[in-house]
Amino acid sequence: MTPLNFAGAARPWKVIIGAGKSSQQGWISTNQAQLDLLKPAMWTALLGSETADALLAEHVWHMLSRDDGYFAARVSFEFLSSGGHLRVAVPDGFHPDLDYLNWVRPNGTGPSAPAHRVLYDYRSLQALLRDAGFAVSLVEYFDEERVFHGNPWKAEDGFVRRSARFDARNAGGALKYTSLIADARKRA
Repeated sequence: MTPLNFAGAARPWKVIIGAGKSSQQGWISTNQAQLDLLKPAMWTALLGSETADALLAEHVWHMLSRDDGYFAARVSFEFLSSGGHLRVAVPDGFHPDLDYLNWVRPNGTGPSAPAHRVLYDYRSLQALLRDAGFAVSLVEYFDEERVFHGNPWKAEDGFVRRSARFDARNAGGALKYTSLIADARKRA
């Protein structure tokens, strides 16, 4: 994989962390070989002495242990511009569908479940991001009563395919596959 470097690139600098094969216009797609959340030296190699304006991590954070998730949030905070945001989407531990929960839980039935380390709910993800220094706004999530909450959000601020709005499995109005989505902002 070719190393990336933002030197001379026009702002804003928006980075997708763990993009896989996905891409979004105006965003730089990275994978672990180019930007490892747990290796600050890779962030410095990518950004130099600058900071990113926006970060997106769709279905990445639950692949980290809680301790590594906190460390990754701190590193993201450090390399994010003042006023910038990190959008995190993870499987939702309060989703009401037991098949969904079995699919996404650590060591569950889904094909990537053996690599899952944590199943977050809105409280635990919000606490982790706040402890790392962010101001947190919840975007889409289920609460303890299994009631869905969706707040307005802009796809251009970080498109999340596995969301109530955009996942094709939710056609017809039934929320079969959603994510817990949070926006974590670094205060200006």
